[in-house]
Amino acid sequence: MTHSHAERLGFAPSRLNRIDDFLKAKYLDSGRLPHAQILISRDGQIVHFSSQGAARAGSDTPIDETSIFRIASMTKPITTVGFMMLVEEGRVGLDTLVQDVLPEFTDTGVYAAGGGGVAFVTRRANEPMRMLDLLRHTSGLTYGFQNRTHIDAAYRAGGFDPGAVENWHAGLDLDGAVAALAKLPLEFSPGEAWNYSVSTDVLGAVIQRVSGLPLDRYLSDRIFAPLQMNDTAFSVPPQKAPRLTDCYVWKSPAEGRVMFDRAEGSIWLNPPRLVSGGGGLVSTALDYHRFCLMCAGGGALDGVRLLGRKTLELMTTNHLPGRLDLASLSRSMFSETQNAGVGFGLGFAVTQDPARAMISGSAGEYYWGGMFTTAFFIDPVERLHMVFMTQLSPSLLYPIRRELKTLIYSALT
Repeated sequence: MTHSHAERLGFAPSRLNRIDDFLKAKYLDSGRLPHAQILISRDGQIVHFSSQGAARAGSDTPIDETSIFRIASMTKPITTVGFMMLVEEGRVGLDTLVQDVLPEFTDTGVYAAGGGGVAFVTRRANEPMRMLDLLRHTSGLTYGFQNRTHIDAAYRAGGFDPGAVENWHAGLDLDGAVAALAKLPLEFSPGEAWNYSVSTDVLGAVIQRVSGLPLDRYLSDRIFAPLQMNDTAFSVPPQKAPRLTDCYVWKSPAEGRVMFDRAEGSIWLNPPRLVSGGGGLVSTALDYHRFCLMCAGGGALDGVRLLGRKTLELMTTNHLPGRLDLASLSRSMFSETQNAGVGFGLGFAVTQDPARAMISGSAGEYYWGGMFTTAFFIDPVERLHMVFMTQLSPSLLYPIRRELKTLIYSALT
């Protein structure tokens, strides 16, 4: 982008450029990240879009605007939008009981005792699980990879945790996973706490039951095709396979990052058996940019309306009980957000108080990220959004999301 373009959109060009210098010096030259791509948009226009690093090990071919990344939990806001479209059609509501659509959960109780080889003992939930609880992660469900409780362990032992990447491409389908999950206790009564969980995967099953369409078909027909998100899907077709990037996991200080999913032979080259609405999508920065534009545009983009303006307002309001923040309600050791001053809406974290969050931003800004360190945020006050792509798990290894936000806001004039 030209200096005049950046200045016209309210940025200091020299300060924007130092974002790339920062990424190169701290994360690429050091080998901490394999590559890095950042897109910054204001007033609906891309003001900065840069790519650095090789797409694949053993090749000098750099990532570019066509590169395809595994976006993991950045799938969740998309699934949530799909659900809210059904709400707008009057086919389901936020207050609908989950068991009314997924009867598998009719007799699911709350953990009282047991585990570790001893049969679970449960008690009746104080409140039934509602769709709202799935949307804001107050359902009492969990993620097996949190390694905190006997219930987490049961998720892992059962091999049906939709949060486990290997289960997206083997084992049970979505209906089977829901049936298995419903046989395990909830960690708490719905609405009593916040715990990052498979809630959005269960929400994907709700979409299937209510719409009568498989989740992948529903998202493709209702969201990706209308928004022209042509490279977003649950798998990569053969003709696009050369565009998929390598993906890494950090092992230890001695080993550093090691290959997790090599692009050649990736599990994402095959359609998954378990379609994960909580974390299964691949996408590009430009595709997710279009999703952000739709959200920032009050539910519409280029003459196509997916949601009404008031629905987006509802989604980006803090829905946590008592209007508390995550620091007050979270029981999760795994949280892709700083907790203080941050609430949770329908599918997004929502900043309530930038001072308590200890980072530049705006009240009402909403965001999330994925386990492979991808991230996005949308700031309706500054009419600004960012999409960041790379491929390294776990996402909390480095403070890069907070660093990028600081650099972006410091470039505003």
